[in-house]
Amino acid sequence: MLQILLLTTFISLLVGMCLIRFSHLHESFSADHDLSGVQKFHARPVPRIGGIPIAIGLVAGCFLLAWLQRDISIFLLLIVALPAFAAGILEDVTKSVGPLPRLLATFVSAILGFFILGAALQRLNVPGLDVLLSQFWILSLLLTVVAVGGVAHAVNIIDGYNGLSGVVSIFIFLAIAYVAFKVQDMELVGISFAMVGSIAGFLFWNYPRGLIFAGDGGAYLVGFMIAEVSVLLVARHATVSPWFPMLCVIYPVFETLFSIYRRKFLQGRRIGHPDALHLHQLVYMRLVRWMVGSKDIDHKTMRNSLTSPYLWGLSSGSVVPAMLFWNNTKMLICFVAVFMLTYVYLYRMIIHFRTPGWMLLRKSARN
Repeated sequence: MLQILLLTTFISLLVGMCLIRFSHLHESFSADHDLSGVQKFHARPVPRIGGIPIAIGLVAGCFLLAWLQRDISIFLLLIVALPAFAAGILEDVTKSVGPLPRLLATFVSAILGFFILGAALQRLNVPGLDVLLSQFWILSLLLTVVAVGGVAHAVNIIDGYNGLSGVVSIFIFLAIAYVAFKVQDMELVGISFAMVGSIAGFLFWNYPRGLIFAGDGGAYLVGFMIAEVSVLLVARHATVSPWFPMLCVIYPVFETLFSIYRRKFLQGRRIGHPDALHLHQLVYMRLVRWMVGSKDIDHKTMRNSLTSPYLWGLSSGSVVPAMLFWNNTKMLICFVAVFMLTYVYLYRMIIHFRTPGWMLLRKSARN
C-alpha cells in the first residue's frame, strides 16, 4: 500500500502546483475573492478548487489499486462519488449552488452506493432497531442516506481554516485503514491510503501558507469518502462496531448538530444562517491572540494556520480511542458521550471568556 500512498501524494501535489502556478488563467472564476464574509478568514483571493488535485490523486490511486488487485470493481466507488464531488466543484466555480442542492447530491451518491456497492447500514448494535433495519430495507436506505450525507456536510462545516479539515480527515482515514487491516479488507485499506495521499499532497500547498483551498468540491468529496468507506467497512465485517466510525467522525458531526441546536433554539435563527460562532472560529478569535490587531497579510495567514492544531488535538481525542476499541460498542458509546461533554465544556469556557491561560497564544513583541 506504500505505492498507493506515494503515488497519490505525488499526483495531488503536482496537480496542486499546476493550479497555483497557472492561477492567472482561472482565478476569475476559481478564486474566493470574498474577504469580508462572516465566515471568511483568509487575507487574499485564493483558488478554492483544491478538490481537483484530491480527486485526481484518488483516481490515480484507484487505478493502481485495481491493477494490484486485478479487480476493476473499485471504479464503481468513483462513479458513486461523482454526484457529491460534481455539485461541490460546480459551486466552487459558479458560486451559485446552494447548500441544499449540494446536500441532495450527496444523498444521490449515498443511494447509488446503497444499490451499486451494497453500502448499507443494517445495524447500529441497538436492540430492536437492528431487527427493523435488517427486515425493512427502506429504513436502512433512509439511515444510510442521512448518515452519509450528514457526514459529508459536516466535513464541509469544519473546512474553515488552513489544514483543519484536511488533517482531521487524514486522522480518520488512518483509523479506518488500521481497522480495515485488522479485518484483512485490503481494498478498503488501499482506498484509505489513496485518500490519505491525495489529501496530503493538497495539504502541502494549503498548510500553513493557504495557497489553495479544498473548496466545496474537496470537502464534499472527502466527507463522502469517509462516510462511504465507513459504511462499507461496517457492512462487510460484523466484528466492526458501527460506533467505530461514529466516534471517528464525532467532531465534525457534533459540530454540525450543536450548530443546528445553537441557531434554532438559542438564537432563534434559521438553521442555515451563517455566523462566526463555530468552535474553530471561537478558537481563532479568542485563543489565537498573539497577533490579533495586525492587518499584515502574512500575520493574518499565520494566525489562520495557528487555529487548526487546537482542533487537531480535539479530533485525535476521539480517533485514538476509536482505533483502540473498534469492536467494543459499549466503550465506543462511552467515548462518544465523553467527547460531546468535552466539546460543550470547551465551548462554554471559550464563549464566556474563561479559557485556561495555557491555551492562549500571547501577542508577539514585534507587533
